[in-house]
Amino acid sequence: MRSLWNGSISFGLLNIPVKLYAGTTSQDIKFNYLHSICRTPIKYQKTCPRCAKEVTEDEIVKGYQFQKSQYVIMEEADFEAIAPEKTRSIDILDFVQLESIDPVYFQRTYFLEPVETGVKAYHLLKQAMEEKNKIAIAKVVIRSREHLAAVRVYGSGLALETMHYANEIRSIDQLTQVSMEPEINQRELEMAMMIIDNLTTAFEPEKYHNE
Repeated sequence: MRSLWNGSISFGLLNIPVKLYAGTTSQDIKFNYLHSICRTPIKYQKTCPRCAKEVTEDEIVKGYQFQKSQYVIMEEADFEAIAPEKTRSIDILDFVQLESIDPVYFQRTYFLEPVETGVKAYHLLKQAMEEKNKIAIAKVVIRSREHLAAVRVYGSGLALETMHYANEIRSIDQLTQVSMEPEINQRELEMAMMIIDNLTTAFEPEKYHNE
């Protein structure tokens, strides 16, 4: 595997140099759109509907729409001014129980590997987290974007999970039919629980396949 990021885990007085690797890979099949007559890949052009012409890259700017048809134009200098400092540090903020985090918060998994000089400190942190049954909540900048993240013990090492912030999670209570909970009688409930018991087993991810 090729590392995506080099930096360090900052934890109290410890500074553990690590490399970051993608923990998952997509197995999706990708298709190209072709012209059915000659089998040539379709080319998408950027056009301005008002000017009715193709627009070159140097004519394109970024704008934030604050109301209909009204935009604030952003220059590259504006993005540089508000960009998070490109630190090479995974800054641990808190330690919490994994069970206290709903899975909806997790985004993507990365693996952390210590460099040679940080092997002992890496495994010291890993063992301490195992003993206390805790995971770390941290902040990290990846590709110029600041992420909330969880660092947890995974197998023989540590994994980093990027996370959503609280204000990015939608409320399920906005769904009308969810909030309209009907009355369930005891017999129906017992039957449903019996089905669950019959299908209950240990999780073995290898037995599930993409058909």
